[in-house]
Amino acid sequence: MLWLIILALGFWVFGARLKVPPGVRFSVIATLYAALILAHLVLPAQHPLILATGGSVAPLALLGGFIGLILIYRLGLRALRGRAERTQTAGGDTPGQTDTFNDTELERYARHIMLREIGGVGQKNFKQAKILVIGAGGLGAPALQYLAASGVGTIGVIDDDLVENSNLQRQVIHQDAAIGTPKVFSAQTMMLAQNPYIDIRPYHRRFTKDIAAKLCGEFDLLLDGSDNFDTRYLANETAVVLGMPLISGALSQWEGQVAVFDPKTLGPCYACVFPSAPAAGLAPSCAEAGVFAPLPGVVGAMMAAEALKLLSDAGTALRGDMLIYDALYGETRKLKMTPRTDCPICGG
Repeated sequence: MLWLIILALGFWVFGARLKVPPGVRFSVIATLYAALILAHLVLPAQHPLILATGGSVAPLALLGGFIGLILIYRLGLRALRGRAERTQTAGGDTPGQTDTFNDTELERYARHIMLREIGGVGQKNFKQAKILVIGAGGLGAPALQYLAASGVGTIGVIDDDLVENSNLQRQVIHQDAAIGTPKVFSAQTMMLAQNPYIDIRPYHRRFTKDIAAKLCGEFDLLLDGSDNFDTRYLANETAVVLGMPLISGALSQWEGQVAVFDPKTLGPCYACVFPSAPAAGLAPSCAEAGVFAPLPGVVGAMMAAEALKLLSDAGTALRGDMLIYDALYGETRKLKMTPRTDCPICGG
């Protein structure tokens, strides 16, 4: 079997040195491959040719299938690049501002585009989307990184905190050199270093009622990675008023949760599930109770995944469901949430 591969490679290289066109070389190799497959199908199992070429048609079929997948991928990528060249404007790369993709973006997002559930349409939806992330800490850090890497065109991030040394154990978007700087600017630097083809809008201030509606109105989707109930309730109320989806995440010690609240589906809102904040001490912060370092990465990535699924209409989003992940025992469970008719925010 190995000698067949070496022979084919030798023929390809020798043909290239003789300046034989690639199409001709490929046609010759493909014809010989087809003849060999046919020989395996019609000749007896003990025939010398069959024995000399592996004794079975299965390895040849697997080799052909593997090469076929490579060719299909290359042809698909070439077609996407050709489409971009035909539609791209003469102005060059304008991060987060155009609906078309340049060559670099097409290659970068190729693994998304090849997914049937996302495709070119879904990736274009990402590029046109505007997502606001509340909090650039434990949950916001991984969510921001994956939204940026995925090509979400406009990402807003609001947080009034500065990067502290104790954050670096889990808030992986920040680096040691950023200690003492605003988290939103640290996150902006890292996201643009990862993907310069997107637009980042940092807001170094607290998410408060006086700005909530106007700010959120500039975006399509809201991710809440805050660490206090006042902000969570405000984010929920704003999302209900504006009719925009809210992806909510929370964590403590070894356990995290993520849920999608979408007013357009007439499902529950955050206040339906948590009508009031817990008493002091019942829900300690990470500083008080500690947190397992990889946990925010898992939950934050789940939040980003739910956002991308909503934008591309892929699969089933966690609308009306809460997913709970237990890192200590490696378990997940899903809880069904229902609206409350007496909810003062959404009215059930």
